[in-house]
Amino acid sequence: MKTAILMMAHGSRIIEANDSAREVAAIVKEMTGFEIVEVAFRELHHPNIQNGIDTCVAKGARRILLMPYFLFMGAHVQHDLPEEIAEARKRYPDLIMEMGSHLGAHRKLAEIESERIGEALDRLGWR
Repeated sequence: MKTAILMMAHGSRIIEANDSAREVAAIVKEMTGFEIVEVAFRELHHPNIQNGIDTCVAKGARRILLMPYFLFMGAHVQHDLPEEIAEARKRYPDLIMEMGSHLGAHRKLAEIESERIGEALDRLGWR
């Protein structure tokens, strides 16, 4: 059974911000080996989440792991994303869809922040 990963991001009017989500998805695809890794946006940019689900189905997915690409457990993660999934279930009653966890507090995120701090200190000549 073909599984797709759909990263669900907030979306931004700033195109470069959305491109970053696509870059992360490409890295995730490479790291995980999943054939189908897509990005969709909750607001402000296309494809929206329903279109992202449609793309996964068009590529042959029979189940989709929907991953919130959100740092915090806010209203989107708690309410809006589950509502999107419920809406898609009406259109695809035989499609298996489950939502994974948001990014949250994680040691690897702290490592990235520490690297960025070091980069800034070096750029500013503060160490």
